[in-house]
Amino acid sequence: MTQRPAACVLDASAVLAWLYGEPGAGRVEAVIEASHISTVNLAEVLSKVAERGGQARQARLDLQSYGLRVHDFSPEQADACAELRPPTRAWGLSLGDRACLALGRKLGLPVLTADQAWDSVQVGVTVESLR
Repeated sequence: MTQRPAACVLDASAVLAWLYGEPGAGRVEAVIEASHISTVNLAEVLSKVAERGGQARQARLDLQSYGLRVHDFSPEQADACAELRPPTRAWGLSLGDRACLALGRKLGLPVLTADQAWDSVQVGVTVESLR
């Protein structure tokens, strides 16, 4: 019997690590088919792909073909993201970072990131670092 990967929310940094074979890529590979991402974080990923000369639309289609579930950034997610600003300000978390955490909280799933600045963040979401 094959064990299914645990579901999680991926930060843009985790997806980029996987796309470009950076440290931690194997960890993302193991969970991508059961993972979720906010449209905010997807936009970050696709922007980097385009910046490096790749085709953003094709990258999005490829990611979705691997099973990555994309969640729209709703007005409620905007509220949750704003509420995360005060408790995360000291760590310098960006809008994208907070969108990822807000989605993790909404879905009740851990967040996987390559950004070590999140290690001390305590906002009711389990944060797992790739590195």
